[in-house]
Amino acid sequence: MNLAEYYDNYWRQIGETFDMTRLQLISERVGPGENVLEVDCGPGVMAALMRERGARVTGTDLSAVAVERAREKGFDVTQVDLDTETLPFPDEAFDTVVSNSAIEHRFFYDRSLDECVRVLRRGGKFILCLPNIAHWRCRLWLLAGRFPYVRNSPTDMTHLRFFTVHDAKALCASRGIEVLEVDGSASLWVKGFYPSLLRRPIVRDVYTWLARRWPSMFARDFVILGRKR
Repeated sequence: MNLAEYYDNYWRQIGETFDMTRLQLISERVGPGENVLEVDCGPGVMAALMRERGARVTGTDLSAVAVERAREKGFDVTQVDLDTETLPFPDEAFDTVVSNSAIEHRFFYDRSLDECVRVLRRGGKFILCLPNIAHWRCRLWLLAGRFPYVRNSPTDMTHLRFFTVHDAKALCASRGIEVLEVDGSASLWVKGFYPSLLRRPIVRDVYTWLARRWPSMFARDFVILGRKR
């Protein structure tokens, strides 16, 4: 399967509608003046949020279509397939490296992580966002002997690899990344994943708090903030 062609078609069909709450959780951890690399940046929507916070943002992506759309927003973006290529940057070139819901789409996620850490300076920040396969809904499905593929959920058909908070923290630690913080995004808008009751105003607020407090159980996506030793 040619993933570059697949994601070219994907980005031709997808507009600029994103889960902005999740993107804000990530971008708010980037500060003014930081030299940031966003790996697999898509069309540059989150890159724009980080630029608004005063960061200098460079990007890469597998898809030529996504690269062109990000360049149209004024970003320096290079097409890179991290399953077979390395990032075109020297060691320790960036203050911050961001991987937002990306490595689960890779055949060789470990290569992507290794490259992210390589180009991050010592003491720099690594921000990793991943879908949470240990979400309570996924746990219940497995207890019932099921594993349905639900769009926009941790079992989305585009996901080739699956991660829990525990395992993602271990992957970071094994690469010299000290985990400082874990946050979570509920993403209650995913109707095929959540009962409609959870989208009612008061319940929604409580659930959102739970997702941030206990992301391993309640968050659809978790965000890890780490520092390179």
